[in-house]
Amino acid sequence: IGCMLGAVVTKAEGLQLHLSSSNRTGYKGVTTHHTGRFHPQHQVRGRHVSLGLFDTAVAAAVAYARAVGEYRPPAPLALATEAEGLRLHLSSSSSTGYRGVFQHASGRFQAQHRVGGRRVSLGYFNTAVEAAVASAR
Repeated sequence: IGCMLGAVVTKAEGLQLHLSSSNRTGYKGVTTHHTGRFHPQHQVRGRHVSLGLFDTAVAAAVAYARAVGEYRPPAPLALATEAEGLRLHLSSSSSTGYRGVFQHASGRFQAQHRVGGRRVSLGYFNTAVEAAVASAR
């Protein structure tokens, strides 16, 4: 992850910092104040809480991590590799973990595959594994 203000540090003062690829500073909750200093803030019950002004983005990111807790990466998904006697097609680039399986806003999973360059729906399912089984058939 890069930022416009210099190299991003992932750990400081024994804390895992919250990184952001969409923030100029490189850190979640840290903005550049009009004075040129760095301003960390977070929300408590819907209200913004200022954590002060800091000379560096890293110092502001440390204040943010102390206020909201150290960043903990999400646990990796435990994916089934086989079901109903079929080998399921895993995908590291899919948020569901399975090739051709997509989760809709409704929470249901759609299985798709390509036929002649066109996507063909195989149906909607309650779980990603059910959709992956349909895709593997």
